Amino acid sequence: MIRTLDATLQLADGVRLTSRLWHPDGEGPWPVLVMRQPYGRAIASTVTYAHPSWYAGHGFLVVVQDVRGRGASDGCFAGFAQEAADGAATIRWARGLEGSNGRVGSYGFSYQGLSQLLNSAGNDDAALPDCLSPAMCGLDERLHWASEGGAHWWALGLGWALQLAAEGCRRRGDGAGWRQIRRSLQQGHFCDEGLALLERYDPAGMGLRWLKQDPCVPEGWTVHTAAPALLRRPMLLIGGWHDPHLNGVLDLWARARAAGGSPGLLIGAWSHLDWNGGLDSELLAFFRRHLQDPAPGTSAPAAPEAPIRLQCCASGAWHSAGDASEPQGAAIGWSLHSGGLAAIRCDEGELRPEPAGRGVVVLVHDPWRPVPGRGGHLGLVPGPVERADLDRRADVACFSSAPLEHDLWLLGIFRLQLRVNADQPSFDLCAALSEVSPDGRSVRQLSTGVARFSPRELSAESHRTVALQPLATLVAAGQRLRLSVAAAAWPLIAVNPGDGSLPAGGSSAEHRVISLTLDLDGSWLGLDPLVRAN
Repeated sequence: MIRTLDATLQLADGVRLTSRLWHPDGEGPWPVLVMRQPYGRAIASTVTYAHPSWYAGHGFLVVVQDVRGRGASDGCFAGFAQEAADGAATIRWARGLEGSNGRVGSYGFSYQGLSQLLNSAGNDDAALPDCLSPAMCGLDERLHWASEGGAHWWALGLGWALQLAAEGCRRRGDGAGWRQIRRSLQQGHFCDEGLALLERYDPAGMGLRWLKQDPCVPEGWTVHTAAPALLRRPMLLIGGWHDPHLNGVLDLWARARAAGGSPGLLIGAWSHLDWNGGLDSELLAFFRRHLQDPAPGTSAPAAPEAPIRLQCCASGAWHSAGDASEPQGAAIGWSLHSGGLAAIRCDEGELRPEPAGRGVVVLVHDPWRPVPGRGGHLGLVPGPVERADLDRRADVACFSSAPLEHDLWLLGIFRLQLRVNADQPSFDLCAALSEVSPDGRSVRQLSTGVARFSPRELSAESHRTVALQPLATLVAAGQRLRLSVAAAAWPLIAVNPGDGSLPAGGSSAEHRVISLTLDLDGSWLGLDPLVRAN
């Protein structure tokens, strides 16, 4: 029978951290699995993982800890900045728990993913986990948590910051504040009023600080470090094709490789919260391999992690890749062509497999009716979606390929290079890659990307670049590929006011009409490898 109890760790500064422990049936000793999170130890990330009792039933002592200032733990919550020292102390403590065999692994996604990597122990083996499985996280607060392409993740960033603010209200006994935040999120008003709510209920919070910083420049943003000794530990990295933190996971994989580690990498056709049945069996095998005693008569060290495993978004089939930094097949790319009507007729613009694009297309962004963002990795309802209605808008330029002669396997990161002139100091480019059915009625969005261009960048006479979300999918013969380009994706990113100021919400009376001239000469949509070689 699984036994459950709460335990307390007192830190050097007197703060007490509360954890819930699930003990396996029997006498032990057992290896320990640690998860550290700000959402309450009873929840234990069961939105994506099996309940801790399941892992306990397979011979692990499971510890889920409320981080400082959350749940039942003491102290003031300060976000990621607090976790390095607290994390090291927790691992040391977990090794000495009654029933522990002295081996510790860590797991968890999002905040719980990064909390595994923030550890001030350096080369102190006792304070580093023996193995770890960070999921859906990254080290760079600007690029992996708050923004991409110079634009804040508006709806996602506000939603998460308000969730953390609501927990602060609960701890303070401010039920009215909790209800106001909850109501704003449920009714969808938070995209316009979220900043004011954060100023009122969490003015010193990490989320509000991010939303006030300019994501176009790295100065002032925090890039966390992970100890090389930790990156060399057995590690299973987990990502999702429709998750906003995927580039953070790929960056961690490259950093671990550079540090001399051999990390495993598993990317599914998942969003941040929907893992389609999860991967608890894979995690169990990983932790058994590295934490449980070897079979009697064996003393061989644990083998390196399995090759990279990637799930196809179209078929759901899993594929192994020897090295994600190697090009996958022949180079793939298209130039953009139009007689000028690509924004009026969604079937007029073309993608051609030749080096030189041709034509000029003018887009007019009207802030009264900004182009909506939908699905993808930044959508409030993420994943593949139909967008035929969006492509019919006259402020969306569309470029389609000829019908594919053969099935086409796409693995990597699409990058659009395009010359753009604007009549205002700043503008956005929002790109979407889709597959179009043979009859043209279905336009299924596969990947999206955004980029914001500020006054200091507009002086350069060069192509603008938009990187789309990494993907792995199979496009069937007879389908067409389509690139759609717009100047907004509300509320995925804030609507650009056009005057060079930091966008901070939806449209207002001060927002300007922005005319964009797309010069297709030299334009290119190319597929890069999933990660760059070291």
